[in-house]
Amino acid sequence: MNKSRFENGLELLTSIDGEAGHKVLESLQDICPDLAKYTIEYPFGDIYARSGLDLKSREIATVAALTVLGNCVSQLKVHLNAALNVGCCEEEIKEVILQMSIYAGFPAALNGMFAFKEVLVDRAV
Repeated sequence: MNKSRFENGLELLTSIDGEAGHKVLESLQDICPDLAKYTIEYPFGDIYARSGLDLKSREIATVAALTVLGNCVSQLKVHLNAALNVGCCEEEIKEVILQMSIYAGFPAALNGMFAFKEVLVDRAV
């Protein structure tokens, strides 16, 4: 029997984000469970599951995009953790965030680096 998009996405999310992804889903249950479902099905069940990039490359791209956006600190922290979970080292992530200073400016890069600093502190605890 084929797994559903949701089942595939949830399995992949769990392997990447562990409990962090589940916390996001739980936080949406009382306000918009459909958004939680879509958050699993499309990004993880459809896009992350594709074979064109490995998970490390996908997380590098996601960290770069969220850094550039500059207003997604919660999501950035989840994906900074995910990047570390799928094999990115601290130096690679710092370089990605620093690289974004060229395209998004120093405020976005500073926000991204401070978010990364918080993630590293939280992981050390």
